[in-house]
Amino acid sequence: MSFCFDTVTDRTGSFAIKYDLAEKRGKPKDAVSLWVADMDFPTAPCVQKALAERAAHGIFGYSRPDGRYYDAVRSWFRDRHGYAVRDEWIVNTPGVVFAIAAAIRAFTKEGEGVLIQKPVYYPFFNTIQALDRRVVNSPLVLRDGRYAVDFGDFENKIRSEGVRLFVLCSPHNPGGRVWTEDELRRMSEICLANGVIVVSDEIHSDITFGENRHTVYANLSEEAAQNSIICTSPSKTFNLAGLQFSNIFIQNPKLREAFQREVDRTGYDEPSLMGIVAATSAYEEGGEWFDSVREYIFRNILFTEEYLAERCPRIRVMRPEGSYLVWLDFSQYTEMSDSEISKKILNDAKVWLDYGRMFGDEGKKFQRINVATPRRILEDALGRICREFK
Repeated sequence: MSFCFDTVTDRTGSFAIKYDLAEKRGKPKDAVSLWVADMDFPTAPCVQKALAERAAHGIFGYSRPDGRYYDAVRSWFRDRHGYAVRDEWIVNTPGVVFAIAAAIRAFTKEGEGVLIQKPVYYPFFNTIQALDRRVVNSPLVLRDGRYAVDFGDFENKIRSEGVRLFVLCSPHNPGGRVWTEDELRRMSEICLANGVIVVSDEIHSDITFGENRHTVYANLSEEAAQNSIICTSPSKTFNLAGLQFSNIFIQNPKLREAFQREVDRTGYDEPSLMGIVAATSAYEEGGEWFDSVREYIFRNILFTEEYLAERCPRIRVMRPEGSYLVWLDFSQYTEMSDSEISKKILNDAKVWLDYGRMFGDEGKKFQRINVATPRRILEDALGRICREFK
């Protein structure tokens, strides 16, 4: 099949926070919205068909995944990632952040340290703080235009701050790093040596480019598998975030029992029926669509690089190895402050991006742009920015 991703779909009036909440959040109504991490493409036709058939059935009672769902999940992760999932390892949650919060409650106490690596997806540290745990930051270092782990600082922070849990972002958001197996192995060895449980957010794991290959953290070793909670979801891969459905893999039965107990304490029980339907169809039949949309996204990344290099070369692009989120570096604008850059983009260019300091102070003078959108929208946004920053 061939798929067209150039068609612009009007998302206004569809309850989309990306479009319908601009004024309520103090943003210009006519801003081009490329901030939140969902796609502007309709999901795979097979998923649309499965959801339409379920809707036509007309009964939306309490539901549970069946054997077809488990077969689809196992096949996807085996074929795409070489990860042999067992049915009993899977815990369904409404989302990955929900799962991270459950893990923090299950494996740490109030006041204990939880390690993250800023700049990083901001719900990580917001959730840690909301649960009265201590945010322990081992910041990533920028080397030759890409982020790297400072392993000395990583280990020192774990030991000096009494860290009990590490929340890993893999692939990394917002920097787009697809961590190598060697990098992950070094982090794993340090965590194992110091009794630190790892929660690995792998929601962007399918979206990698070129020779970059995602390594499922649990595939590093049996010890790593027994010491980790692997958080995945079809939401980024197939644009299904609003269906509130995630697959959490926990091989260690003791960790799984403790995690499930915290999920139960929230009152969450049966997962979303439409989430089950969409995930099953996507993993069974959506591979060709996904490969096509991933290729389109990569071409959008290259277009972004070329457009800015030609028209606004002081804005440097950190090409993502994974995810459809591009980290834009405005640090060459030394005559402008971080807040001035953000205000100029939003109020003058009228483009709504995620400003870098949302991800920690390490994100100063960066902006995150979502390029999973039709080329016409992306070109409009980049043109607006370049007119203001040329």
